[in-house]
Amino acid sequence: MSAAKRGELVPRPPKKIEYEIRYATKDAQKGWRDLVATIRNPMAETWDLLTRTPLTTTPTTYRLKGDLATIQRDGETHERWQHKPTASGTARIWYYVHERTVFLEQVHTSHPNQTK
Repeated sequence: MSAAKRGELVPRPPKKIEYEIRYATKDAQKGWRDLVATIRNPMAETWDLLTRTPLTTTPTTYRLKGDLATIQRDGETHERWQHKPTASGTARIWYYVHERTVFLEQVHTSHPNQTK
């Protein structure tokens, strides 16, 4: 283990019942960073939702339909979900869940054309 640097951020330890969140793509990482920079509080709430109840349907979190309903990764098919960080905003987060991990596949700062 390397020595800690003064001022280094302490990562929040997940509870055993929580999901962990990982980026599935570089674009998702950039989109997440952009959304945190512009809508920080809703993104903190999004973090809580994704680590606690990513598979619960709500008015702002639901499965995608049609051709977008599933995604293939590593030879497995996963249900694709969408979360809107704000009820009235246009940002969208597409993700899938494998075991206890939420994979952020696409993070859109505005409404994606595929679902218009």
